Amino acid sequence: MAPPRSEWQFGRIYPPDEAWLASGAPETILEPDLPIVDPHHHLWLRNGHRYLLDDVLADFGSGHNVVASVFLECHSMYRAEGPAELRSLGETEFVAGIAAMSDSGAYGKTRVAAGIVGSVDLTLADRAEPILLAHMRAGGGRFRGVRHAAGYDADPVIGNSAEQMQPHLYRRPDFRAGLARLSALGLSFDAWLYHPQIGDVVELARAFPATPIIMGHIGGVLGYGAAYGGKAATIMPEWKKSMAELASCPNVVVKIGGMINRGAAYDFHAVATPPSSETMAAVWRPYVETCIELFGAHRCMFESNFPVDKMGVSYAALWNAFKRITASASADEKRDLYAGTAARAYRIAGVV
Repeated sequence: MAPPRSEWQFGRIYPPDEAWLASGAPETILEPDLPIVDPHHHLWLRNGHRYLLDDVLADFGSGHNVVASVFLECHSMYRAEGPAELRSLGETEFVAGIAAMSDSGAYGKTRVAAGIVGSVDLTLADRAEPILLAHMRAGGGRFRGVRHAAGYDADPVIGNSAEQMQPHLYRRPDFRAGLARLSALGLSFDAWLYHPQIGDVVELARAFPATPIIMGHIGGVLGYGAAYGGKAATIMPEWKKSMAELASCPNVVVKIGGMINRGAAYDFHAVATPPSSETMAAVWRPYVETCIELFGAHRCMFESNFPVDKMGVSYAALWNAFKRITASASADEKRDLYAGTAARAYRIAGVV
C-alpha cells in the first residue's frame, strides 16, 4: 500500500491519489482546438500502479486536443528471461502493441505512442548496434531513439537515475561509442540528468553535432534536498546560464515540463486540493518563458510527463497552465510549442 500523500518525498514516484485529484474544481479547457502532440508520457504496471491504454486515454480525453503522443522508456514490461542487455526489448514490444491498438481507430482519434523512445545501454559501445536494430524491428516503424538517463547527485535524498550511477556518464568513451552507433542509424537521443550536469549535455551536443538531442524536463532543475531546497533565487540564474550554453547547440531541442516532482517549486504533498492552472502557471512561468526565450518556440515542446506529474496536477490543469503562459504567443509559435516541434523531433507525420 502506498504511503499517504503527506508522507510523499520529492524525487520519488507514487501512484497518483485519484480521490484528491477529483476534489479539484473543474476547469474550462482553454483553446480546446489547439492540436497537441504530447511528447513524453509513460505506460506501465509499476509497484501495483497501472497506467495503460485506457488510463492514458482517460487523461487525453479530459478536453484538450491531443492528436498524438510519444512514449518514453520507464523500465516496464521487460522480458523476464534472456540476456540482460536484451530484456528492454519487452518494453518496446509492449508499447508497439498498444500503439497498434490505438492505430486501429477503435480507441479514438489520438495516435497513442506514435513515437517510441526505448532503453538501450549505450555503454555497450559498438555492441549496442544490434540491440538498437532489434528495437527498431520490434517498434513496428515507431521506434525513434533512446533515453539513457545520467542523473547523479552525491546526496542520497535526491535519488540517482540508477543505483550504480556515477558522475559524467555522457563523457565516457564507451557511452559515446554507443551514441555513435545510435546516430549512424538515424535515431535521436533523449538526455535526462540534473541541472548541475547540463554542461555534460553541452559537451555531448558539440561532440555529436549531427545527432538530434532532446533535453528532457527543462534540464532537470532540482528544488529539494540540502543543496537545492528553498534556493530557487540562486539556482535560477545558474540554470539559465547553463541552458543558454545548451541553446547555442543547434542540434538540441528542449522539453518543457516534468517540473512537479524534481523541481519541487510547489509542495503538492501538503495541499488539501489539487492546484489550479492559474497556480501552476505562476510557478512555472519563469522556467517556461526562459526556455522559449533561449531556444525559440521552434526548438521547444511542452510535455505532460504523465503519470509522474499526475501526482501533483490533473492533465486538464497542466495543459491549461501552459496555455495561460503562452496566451500572448503567435499562432505559429503555439503550433510549434504544442505540436510542431514534437512532430519534427520524433518524426511523426500527418498530425500538424
